[in-house]
Amino acid sequence: MQWEMVIGLEIHAQLSTNSKIFSGSSTTFGAEPNTQASLIDLGMPGVLPVLNGQAVRKAVKFGLAIDAHIGKTSIFARKNYFYPDLPKGYQISQFELPIVGKGCLEIALEDGTVKSVGVTRAHLEEDAGKSLHEDFQGMTGIDLNRAGTPLLEIVSEPDMRSAKEAVAYAKAIHALVRYLDICDGNMAEGSLRCDCNVSVRPKGATEYGTRCEIKNVNSFRNVERAINYEAQRQIEILEDGGKIVQETRLYDPVKDETRSMRSKEEANDYRYFPDPDLLPVVLDDELIEEVRAQLPELPNQKRERLQQQFALSVYDATVLTASRELADYFEQVQSICGDAKLATNWVMGELSSLLNKDNLDITESPISAELLGGLLVRIKDNTISGKIAKTVFEAMAAGEGTADHVIEAKGLKQVTDSGAIESILDEMLAGLVKDVEEYRAGDESKRKKMFGFFVGQAMKASKGKANPQQVNELLKKKLEG
Repeated sequence: MQWEMVIGLEIHAQLSTNSKIFSGSSTTFGAEPNTQASLIDLGMPGVLPVLNGQAVRKAVKFGLAIDAHIGKTSIFARKNYFYPDLPKGYQISQFELPIVGKGCLEIALEDGTVKSVGVTRAHLEEDAGKSLHEDFQGMTGIDLNRAGTPLLEIVSEPDMRSAKEAVAYAKAIHALVRYLDICDGNMAEGSLRCDCNVSVRPKGATEYGTRCEIKNVNSFRNVERAINYEAQRQIEILEDGGKIVQETRLYDPVKDETRSMRSKEEANDYRYFPDPDLLPVVLDDELIEEVRAQLPELPNQKRERLQQQFALSVYDATVLTASRELADYFEQVQSICGDAKLATNWVMGELSSLLNKDNLDITESPISAELLGGLLVRIKDNTISGKIAKTVFEAMAAGEGTADHVIEAKGLKQVTDSGAIESILDEMLAGLVKDVEEYRAGDESKRKKMFGFFVGQAMKASKGKANPQQVNELLKKKLEG
């Protein structure tokens, strides 16, 4: 039997406010445990929460970016459950009337197609604290610094049909919240976390299967691995005649497996009711339009523009717009060298390899867009070959200055003098008499294969400095002349 995955994601984006959603406590990451939790964050008697207006504006900004319905009246509710890192016994969240209603987000897939994924809602809520295990042998420590941190929980429709689609959607959300400057997207610090709802059904069926939720997956790679594992686990159970139990599961990246955490609660298990300490949030048109006016060019808009303006493929444009900083970098390089294809190849090739090797973000690149653009100008005007450019690139990465400085200091200027190149070829061919005879006696196929060998020898003899196009033209004349 052929099976089909049905996947929906719940993404928790930590809003980049300086203070918490209902108190003035700092949200700075990495502070000493329990130094940033006020009486309000703990819900102590006699204190009242005050809503952070910046969190509201950032939520509205997200809603407008996905063309969603903005709830002009939204309500905060108490979501009741017991957990050690939630000492007040309830989490302030939104339920029936969220601030962001239905919207949609387009995602670019690896095959070049674009798919629209529905967003059910996005609601504001406070984060809980954090349980600590590593430093407490046989016990659990509690850090409440995170309690009360503002989150936007973005709930998708179950529109995704593979783990790769889910990753593409998660990446699209990640890029969007960073473009909007409402979340730093740092998954390692927990600023963006995914809950993956996974079920399977026979291909062609219309009814959904029983779903399981995988909690708090914190990298794109683990989203893909966790979903694939969980789907296969469910398929094996069903094919053995078993039934799927609806539950919440955890993903273990070391063992690459999911394991049961607890039975899945339904909404009525949480006994939601409107928080009596918080008034309904009422938005007027003026505020919504003010936020709309602040929207930047969005990732999908930028991707489409790059495709049209520079004739880039969907894949290239998607990679280059993964972050606003990377897109800005590419556009600056392109504007300096005036060659979009060359800029694309170098940004997605040599530069990406350099950043990946050292685990750097584009904002930490040791080679600025101005420096890379200057290097590409020297390729275009034939000062250096593409091969020599890689040597210059490495020198620039090591902090040895601009392309012009490195070329001058290392004597890397390309040889374009025909006479000089002919001298190099004559000397090279004089030492390859038998190969030349073999070439001249061979058929077209044989000559084609051997020509590459002669080109390689010529470039080696010139120490990579000879103009490759001239080498090709002059070499052909000499071999066949």
